[in-house]
Amino acid sequence: MSGVGRARLPAGTERWPGPATAVPSLVVLERLGELDREFHDVEARLGDPSLLADQARYQQVAKRYRELEPIVARARELRTRRDDLEAAREMMSDAAGDEREMLRAEVAEAEAAIVRLTDELRLLLLPRDPNDERNVIVEIRGAEGGEEANLFARDLFEMYRGFAARQGWSVEVLGSDPSDLGGFNEIVFALNGDGVWARMHHEAGPHRVQRVPVTESQGRIHTSSATVTVLPEAEEVDVDLDDKDLRIDVYRSSGPGGQSVNTTDSAVRVTHLPTGTVVAMQDEKSQTQNKAKALVVLRARLLKAEQDRQADQASATRRDQVGGGGRSEKVRTYNFKENRVTDHRIGLTVYKLDKVLAGELDDISDALVADEQARRLGEAT
Repeated sequence: MSGVGRARLPAGTERWPGPATAVPSLVVLERLGELDREFHDVEARLGDPSLLADQARYQQVAKRYRELEPIVARARELRTRRDDLEAAREMMSDAAGDEREMLRAEVAEAEAAIVRLTDELRLLLLPRDPNDERNVIVEIRGAEGGEEANLFARDLFEMYRGFAARQGWSVEVLGSDPSDLGGFNEIVFALNGDGVWARMHHEAGPHRVQRVPVTESQGRIHTSSATVTVLPEAEEVDVDLDDKDLRIDVYRSSGPGGQSVNTTDSAVRVTHLPTGTVVAMQDEKSQTQNKAKALVVLRARLLKAEQDRQADQASATRRDQVGGGGRSEKVRTYNFKENRVTDHRIGLTVYKLDKVLAGELDDISDALVADEQARRLGEAT
């Protein structure tokens, strides 16, 4: 939920419970009471001068405060609205005429607020995604379609860069492999900011484009694809890399067509011997910088692989994200002739492809977040 806010739930989403009985269960009320008491304790600890002297502990307590604050605020508002509802219903028994109609409106308003607040609390009380606080590393690769796929990979990168600007995230290119016509065989970049994982992990998978390529002389529409992989960024404490498990190779950087980018052996290839994972970086002019960026990507890949293994999805999750990159596999289609973007997972189509490629992904992203929330709510009932 961090940085994402509460997305609109799709029509037909089950509510908890309906307006006539919109009261959380006794167990939930007890849990909210526990969290309220914990919030008071955390709030008091933040004012303790001794805690300020230990910044590591202070950051942990401050993080917990930020997690509890929206829950406690909504729980307190829920109690207030329940009291309002009870008072209005009692007063209606003795009211008549205009006063009764006014009280009836107050009852309807209170019931609607209780439904909204209980929905929000259900979302806030769901188990947190362990990656919610993490930044992400995104890898985009041209797949089927030759140079047109590589050009589309660049379009996707520009789309995410525009979306990041709208969200207030920072973008850092970690490595790229430009293609002959100005696209990308591959580009790897980091996105940093609030709520970046919650939104960006939905972008993983094969993306398909339908348009007339710049190399097409007869105006025929071609279908090409690029793959997007989204990895949670790992801290050094998350993945312990032993030097003996790494093979470091250096070589001369090269650009499109194989031409030399510089005259020194600054490019770095890091191989994680136990897993065979390979990361190569060449964008920077020094071995040290390229090695540092390669290790960032390597940690992210290893963290994701471990998370997948723990979820008994060791290879399935990455296949689900990337697939084979084939034209028939896709999470989203971008059709230039119809100015259309279709997300196949939720059956959403918008007719503003030009704006989407400029970074206006909000409608699609909101719908994907809402769909995930609805599914999680359904699993929790």
